[in-house]
Amino acid sequence: MTGQTSESRGPHRRGVLGSAGLLGAARLASIARLFGGAGLLGGTGLVGGALAPSGLPGLGVGTALAADDAGHQPGITETPPDWLVFTAYDLTAADPSAARSSLEAVLRAWTSGVAGLTTAPAAGGGVGLTVTVGLGASALRRAGLGDRIPGELADIPAMPGDQLDPARSGGDLGVQVCSTDPTAALSAAARMGTLAAPFAATRWVQRGFQPTNPGSTDPPGAHRNLMGQLDGLANLQPGTPQFDRAVWASGEPAWMRGGSYLVLRRIRMLFDAWGRLDESDQTAVIGRRQSDGVPLSAGPGATAFTLPDINVRRPDGQFAIAANAHVRVTSPPANGGAVIFRRGYSYDDGPDSSGARDAGLFFASYQADPRTSYVPIQQRMSASDALNAFIRTTSSALFAIPPLPSPGGYFAQALIENG
Repeated sequence: MTGQTSESRGPHRRGVLGSAGLLGAARLASIARLFGGAGLLGGTGLVGGALAPSGLPGLGVGTALAADDAGHQPGITETPPDWLVFTAYDLTAADPSAARSSLEAVLRAWTSGVAGLTTAPAAGGGVGLTVTVGLGASALRRAGLGDRIPGELADIPAMPGDQLDPARSGGDLGVQVCSTDPTAALSAAARMGTLAAPFAATRWVQRGFQPTNPGSTDPPGAHRNLMGQLDGLANLQPGTPQFDRAVWASGEPAWMRGGSYLVLRRIRMLFDAWGRLDESDQTAVIGRRQSDGVPLSAGPGATAFTLPDINVRRPDGQFAIAANAHVRVTSPPANGGAVIFRRGYSYDDGPDSSGARDAGLFFASYQADPRTSYVPIQQRMSASDALNAFIRTTSSALFAIPPLPSPGGYFAQALIENG
């Protein structure tokens, strides 16, 4: 689901259907040499527990930056933990030279801060904390670095049906915090905000969650979204050649090699409209059985992880998966082979000003080049997905997620200092 109006305006049935946790000690040891434990902003006091939030006792700047062995930032390949806090920031300096200095200061502070957060006692205690740092194209423009904006960071085109709130979209900088413990996630996000505060102000915040139900009969690796559908199916698998090609940037610019690009879309679900469909109609809209997630194209013995076959027809000659079903519209065969790595969370922000429920999916996808992966998939969805009648996209953002810094360096250092 990638694609939200008022809850009361829903389509009628015929109108729709007719048309890691933490790293092990060995992995941490392999990158411990990156940082010496002192704050990277000389003289700023970013050491020890000086800025430790009260909700996470003992949280101080550590000596290693958690990441995987290939130099990618954490929070991408790990199984998504239960809780998310994503915060977008804007630089406060107006002058390009000052903005560039501020951008460098924030990235230095965050490099040191992430190291402390992910190696602190609370993190080692099993809260599965990951912190992921990104830059928006607007940060580069503010800092006088517009000529260095990667093509992959080009603004996502306007999509039919979007109802974007500018105040909740975009951002110069972004921080994704994930954890198995909500207090740890909130406290870590607050600390990153404290580190940024002298140079950047919060633009928007989104909190999300993954359903936790140990007694569920749903297949491992999948979860129910707020529409009751199984999510997390037919996704790329980290560690495979296909994943590496689709997710990690490998060309120019050099400062992004080993990084990725993160697309965020806040998708509000129209529950009243969705609830007017019976289960069979909901199944047809998605293209999977609601009960177990099995694709409508699958035969006996299939599971939720059986890949949909958009060419299978029913005995009456009609496609088993309808032409406008979500599964078909988003499938790689229908999009020239384009694939993305989805890592979204449910959200529920309570009632809006009209009293309607504001809840849905905080969609997130990682890809090497959104222009050739996410964008064509979303354009096809916007044009023909039956699910569009039951969702509204209310915010959108795109961030470059650089790789780990060089030993002794900081995030995106080559971007800031070269040239």
